[in-house]
Amino acid sequence: MKEKKKKVLIAMSGGVDSSVAAAILKNQGYDCVGIFMHFWSEPGKTDRLNQCCSAESFAAARQVAHQLHFPIYTLNFETEFKKKIVDNFLAQYQNGTTPNPCVRCNKFIKFDLLWRKAKTFGCDYLATGHYIKKSEIRNPRFAGEAGRAKSGTSYTLSQAKDKAKDQSYFLYNLKSAQLPRLLFPLGNYLKTEVRQLAKEINLPVYDKPDSQEICFVKNEKLNDFLKRHLKLKPGPIITVEGKTVGRHQGLPLYTLGQRKGIEIGGTGPFYVVKTDYKSNTLIISNKKDDANLFVRKFTIKEVNWIYGRPKNWPKRYSVKIRYQTPSIKCQMNNNTVTLSKSLRAVTPGQSAVFYQAKKLLGGGVIDKIRQ
Repeated sequence: MKEKKKKVLIAMSGGVDSSVAAAILKNQGYDCVGIFMHFWSEPGKTDRLNQCCSAESFAAARQVAHQLHFPIYTLNFETEFKKKIVDNFLAQYQNGTTPNPCVRCNKFIKFDLLWRKAKTFGCDYLATGHYIKKSEIRNPRFAGEAGRAKSGTSYTLSQAKDKAKDQSYFLYNLKSAQLPRLLFPLGNYLKTEVRQLAKEINLPVYDKPDSQEICFVKNEKLNDFLKRHLKLKPGPIITVEGKTVGRHQGLPLYTLGQRKGIEIGGTGPFYVVKTDYKSNTLIISNKKDDANLFVRKFTIKEVNWIYGRPKNWPKRYSVKIRYQTPSIKCQMNNNTVTLSKSLRAVTPGQSAVFYQAKKLLGGGVIDKIRQ
């Protein structure tokens, strides 16, 4: 009797990464089903449709699926995306923190809601075009435990081959129990190799530009989006020496370390070193490396450890405090992180993501700065 093919649901955005991921899985013999997700777009703003779910993006995803000979469907996640991602994004800015919507989208939409939908399609796996490595480890002693196949196979996640494209930072909320059912075909590819493969198999998206923006903030500056949706109260701008030098437009429009957009004259440039919400004051310095911007200790919340909380904290563990910055050695005790050296502009609301060498351990949201 012929063995039934394993069925995989592939999240397809119409971009080159998800398209090549689909082509790889199809070539490996999986029974593929494509899913194109509709997210929230700002009502009445036809020029600001969410770039992840535009008509052009769906047309590209559908063309790729048809070329690779598998079906593609659309799912409307607009309500869930608005509540979990957009509303939270705006609430955090209103309250003085700087959120990371991609982290939350992966946690609540792509690897929760979409996975639950995948099971209704009878799929064995969920696949995406993320750049992250999933590795297999065999250990019969652990057979049958959570997050491990009955054969004793367990899985770990680590940084992708392409250091510039690695997206492990955005995926620290995954659980070990999810890993057996997730596929990341691009973990061992460079982006240049992905584009070349797309060209070789004649995928129409081989030269499509990468998306660099927040998906629901399109064709405009972030501050313009925030101005429409937040209650902003102007207030004084003062230097670290205590001199009043201007008026700000509303504290949510400014982040630590920011240089552009302060909009005052004088002997600049100036840099944001603090947003004081109690007095509604923006505090600035004309020194890029002002001591007020450097932090060595902070706390985190909403913590997730993929394989369980580390019992010990060796010096070889490291942390990233923002995407595409080098990791730095650290220690942690009761969710207080102590860095091996001070870093500039550690920003509440962003994620702190932990590694053991290249292995992804987990992470949390930066909460309070400890001086």
